[in-house]
Parts: sequence; C-alpha cells; structure tokens
Amino acid sequence: MEITKVAWTAAGHRLTSAAGTVTGNRYDADYDVVHLDPVRALAVVADGMGEGPGSAAAGRTAVDVFTGEAPAHCTPGTLRSAVAKAQQEVRRAGRTLNELTGCTLTAFVADDEAWIVQVGDSRAYRLRNGLLELLTVDHTIAWLGVLHGWFGYDSPEAKIARYRLTRYLGHPDDPEPDLLAVTLHPGDVYLLCTDGVADQLSYERLTQVLATVADPGAAVHTLLGDTLTAGGADNATAVVVRVEQTV
Repeated sequence: MEITKVAWTAAGHRLTSAAGTVTGNRYDADYDVVHLDPVRALAVVADGMGEGPGSAAAGRTAVDVFTGEAPAHCTPGTLRSAVAKAQQEVRRAGRTLNELTGCTLTAFVADDEAWIVQVGDSRAYRLRNGLLELLTVDHTIAWLGVLHGWFGYDSPEAKIARYRLTRYLGHPDDPEPDLLAVTLHPGDVYLLCTDGVADQLSYERLTQVLATVADPGAAVHTLLGDTLTAGGADNATAVVVRVEQTV
C-alpha cells in the first residue's frame, strides 16, 4: 500500500496531509483516482462509475482537468468553472467509448480560504473537538429516499438506489457542484474518501481513527487496511488533512 504525504501552508495555517488507495477484492483494477498536490493545498478524489475503460477514463480525466483548471486563488466562480470544464472533457472522452463514462469528484482546496467541492457520492468529513461531521451530501436517489422516508436506510430499495447518482461528472445536463466554505482551526482533521471507505467503515470507526492516529499517513494506512479487513468490497481511497497550527 503506497501512501503519499505532503505538507502545505494555506489560509494562515500549516497543514499536513496524506493519501492512498487500494483496489480491494471486487475489481481487478482500481477505478478510483486520487491527487494530492505537491505544491498547493489541493486534494481530489474521484470514483469511476462501474468498471472498464469508461470508468477509468472518467476518473483520470476529471481529476487531471479539475486540478489543471482550479486557479491558485479559488472563488466559487472559478471552482464552478473548473468543474464545468471537467464535465465537458469527461463527456468528450465518453464519445469514443461505447459505455457509461462518468465519475464522482470531491475536493479540498485552500489558499486564503478553504473550500470543499462535491459532485456525486464520494464524501468529505471533518473531525473537530471530537465530533465527526459529514460535510457533503450524497447525490443519489438513496440519499433522497432515506431523507424523505421513501424507504429505510438498510432496505433493499436503498441498496439499489445507492447506485443511482443524481449528479456526476459526465452527466449530460451539466449539474453544478456543491461548494462549501470551511474554516480551518488547529486540530481539525478532514477526510476525503470514496464510497469504498464510507460504505465499509462505521461512523464510530472513522471517528476513532481520525481522533487517535495523529499522523495523516498512518491514519490513511489504517483506514484502507480496515476496508480490506472488512472484505475489500470496492476500490477504496482516502485523503486525510490535519490542520496543525496557525502560522
């Protein structure tokens, strides 16, 4: 398991971060894509829809285009533009493939301010003062169904609806991303992950690891190892960002 580590200075704070991904046991290849920028505070995870060339092309294209388009000083407008360009290029890649070409995208980016960017059902969490909060919404029929009482969380209907995304990169209607401005406090820990982590590890386990494993690299290693212990039912990718101190 290869773990990448990077330290940044952004939004008046020192940040330490780490990222990793594992294939698991369901697929022969890893259709998740992760980017941890070596220079600026930018982390992105993408999860291809399904398996095969369309899934692989969507995730790789989305991450490459978004990271190339997101400027050094981000605003809501520039972040939406970066996602729109990624949408365009994922659809362009799909025109040469006779199959679904789509993916999720969840990003953490910080310069003078910090932002979460969300399209799909990969997730961003924040641990602050012992409380782990899910900052993002899953863009799925399952999320809508559970929220509005159409079916139970563990029902067969919810399981099927989990794979029906309402927003994703490559969507023909150009759905916009959710953007969330977040403050950075020393001691905060952010987790970006694909559903291979969120669906296999409990809220309590995520909280325990992020609260007790101080090194982001060790935290990522532990979380990904836990997904394999849980069965490795999906590709699994995690990024952990720790806000260390004010500079």
